[in-house]
Amino acid sequence: MHKYLLYFFCFLSIQYTYSDIFEVYPIYETPPIDTRGDAADDPAFWLNKEFPALSIVFGTDKRAGIYAYNLRGDKITFSPVGQINNIDTRTLNLDFKNNNIKTKKDYSFLVGTNRSLNTVDLWIFIDEEINDSMMPELSNTKNNFQIPVKPNFRVKSESNIYGTCAGVHPKYGFVVFVTEDRGPNVEVYYLDGNGLNLLKTFSNGGESEGCVFDDENSTLFISEENVRGNLKAYKFDKNFDFVGKPFLIDSRRGQIFGDPEGVSIYKTDKNDGYIILSSQGDGKFNIYNRQAPYGFISSFKIIGNGSIDGVSDTDGIETLNYNLKCKDNKNQLDFCDDFPLGVMIVQDGYNYTGKNEVNQNFKLVSFEQILDNLDVTR
Repeated sequence: MHKYLLYFFCFLSIQYTYSDIFEVYPIYETPPIDTRGDAADDPAFWLNKEFPALSIVFGTDKRAGIYAYNLRGDKITFSPVGQINNIDTRTLNLDFKNNNIKTKKDYSFLVGTNRSLNTVDLWIFIDEEINDSMMPELSNTKNNFQIPVKPNFRVKSESNIYGTCAGVHPKYGFVVFVTEDRGPNVEVYYLDGNGLNLLKTFSNGGESEGCVFDDENSTLFISEENVRGNLKAYKFDKNFDFVGKPFLIDSRRGQIFGDPEGVSIYKTDKNDGYIILSSQGDGKFNIYNRQAPYGFISSFKIIGNGSIDGVSDTDGIETLNYNLKCKDNKNQLDFCDDFPLGVMIVQDGYNYTGKNEVNQNFKLVSFEQILDNLDVTR
């Protein structure tokens, strides 16, 4: 069946739910990326625990490298690190040894799929050093944070790499999932002192890109695009073996229209919260329960706010539940209270300034807007 006929029949099957769709709007956006065409793709987030309002948003130009932005969407730096398609981050509290004195420090891991070299690239930062580089923003001077061109670790993939997501597992520690372009394989890597090592490869049935790992529930959520168009969940045990069969959460027979793309988790506590999925074909975002059987809750669209255009044809998304405020009253910034219940960052496939289409970018939405439309206690 021609794909547009398929989309039409999918539309007929789900249109009765459209009355449940609510609308939110972005409060900030990034500048258009420098590359034309379909180039912006996937966002990630680094949380500045010392000064949350100075956290960093990362965004990929899948033809050139990685951007870093502040919470107003202003560009901090661009790193020409190659054709990085997808990225993800994790922060771990690890041993740090200096002059034979052992302490604990927070280390942040930024992983990306580098399609220039068909490699998985990993950068490791000490959080306090990133924080120090961001602090000049308080005096409106330029900070000096920069992603190095050369990663700390790099491993050649055995597949034609595509998407990625990171996680933390109780036995293997920091892990990375890598999906295959035009193929069903998903590779799983773990990190040791020598770098990234391939742990296993499994099939998700068809081409997949978007994924997110739920560390606390040891569950991988992964979207399969093209032929099937579905969202699945894989549960892992303490040895990183599968627990039962994959769980089919949704498909084009349900709430997905066109390709399912970016997937993220908004955590309301250790084990509960929401799964957010980009339903690319109709420009909406689906919300599911974080716990099995992952019931569908609602959908929303991101519309324009008058000065910033709405969002459509979204690839990657990221969400975080954290009050991204200024920590004290001495260093107030003009965006200290914009994200009291966290943020949602989305790639915009069709970006407009007025009536003129410009290069793609990323939009920032206060998650408070989304929760205000849900029947939840908070």
